[in-house]
Amino acid sequence: MAFKTLNDMEFRDKVALVRVDINVPVEAGRVTDATRIERITPTVTHICDAGGKVVLLAHFGRPKGQAAPELSLAQLVPALETALGKSVAFADNCIGGPAKRAVAALNAGDVLLLENTRFHEGEEKNDKLFSASLAALGDIYVNDAFSAAHRAHASTEGLAQLLPGCAGRLMEAELKALEAALGTPDRPVAAVVGGAKVSTKLDLLSNLITRVDHLIIGGGMANTFLVAQGVEIGKSLAERDMAETAREILAKATEIGCKIHLPQDIVVARDFVADAAHEVVAVDACPPDAMILDAGPATVAAIETVFQACRTLVWNGPLGAFEIAPFDAATTAAAQLAARLTQEGKLVSVAGGGDTVAALNKAGVGESFSYISTAGGAFLEWMEGKTLPGVAVLERE
Repeated sequence: MAFKTLNDMEFRDKVALVRVDINVPVEAGRVTDATRIERITPTVTHICDAGGKVVLLAHFGRPKGQAAPELSLAQLVPALETALGKSVAFADNCIGGPAKRAVAALNAGDVLLLENTRFHEGEEKNDKLFSASLAALGDIYVNDAFSAAHRAHASTEGLAQLLPGCAGRLMEAELKALEAALGTPDRPVAAVVGGAKVSTKLDLLSNLITRVDHLIIGGGMANTFLVAQGVEIGKSLAERDMAETAREILAKATEIGCKIHLPQDIVVARDFVADAAHEVVAVDACPPDAMILDAGPATVAAIETVFQACRTLVWNGPLGAFEIAPFDAATTAAAQLAARLTQEGKLVSVAGGGDTVAALNKAGVGESFSYISTAGGAFLEWMEGKTLPGVAVLERE
């Protein structure tokens, strides 16, 4: 995967158009979680220290091509200034006179935030004229928004074709982590895939069985695979209409040589509430009036054996209903083991996806994996083997 980085560019006295993802949660005009803002600071700092002028391009919410005051990026300026430790100018449009005047006023080391790119229909349509209007503002294009790289929008793909471009520090870290996980990984490779539905991760499962040595399936989707094997699962969540698809995946995995791991024992309960009465039973012994809410200790022990035998781990989705105790036990135990092996240098671990990040943080290992992606849809599409437009355009040179 060949792409240029910040180190390959000369920024002195240049205007760098930096595409970032600062689509952060806001309540009453105040940012409640600045994680995404904090993660762009290495890129902005590098360009400023190199004598460049930083112009931030970003979307916020879904304004559908119309200006919406409640979705203005102006409300993010205080959080940006706190994270960057310097003042941030703001222009109330990302193209035209307001943007041009604001860029012209910049000195080396200054930072400017332009208004929400999605206030213009041309953004999501990847309109050539809109892309050209953005390109007219700068000299260099920097993409530091891997989380938006699966969209072929003007600020993620169109603009990159008009200016010399490179990956920012966050994008660089994401791409290197993903390459280490599935591109050219140390083998054996294991993948953990959890979540509720097989139907939403069909492409993911189909791709992974061709790329990994061990595929561990948990959560509600494991129930669908159990149904496909004729196992009774009581009142558990399952997509019974996907049973044939599950059987096809199992057969293909066997043919390819990918070993699929399903629960050996299960934690069942009659009620899905915190601290509900529960019991551990064999995988084929779910009572008719109960539901499977987590994997059992024998399953966790089997997963630990796989982890210890592998060199690389990719994780997307929890093993059970991790949101409430005690049905977070399997996810927590497996996550903590993966974290320990990572810290001991025995495992390269890459994880991503909203529920995954929440589950790992709940297990107290959010900082202990090799890399945790906050990219959501882009991370999932990459795991599905799809080409990401915002990445492909950076590889053109």
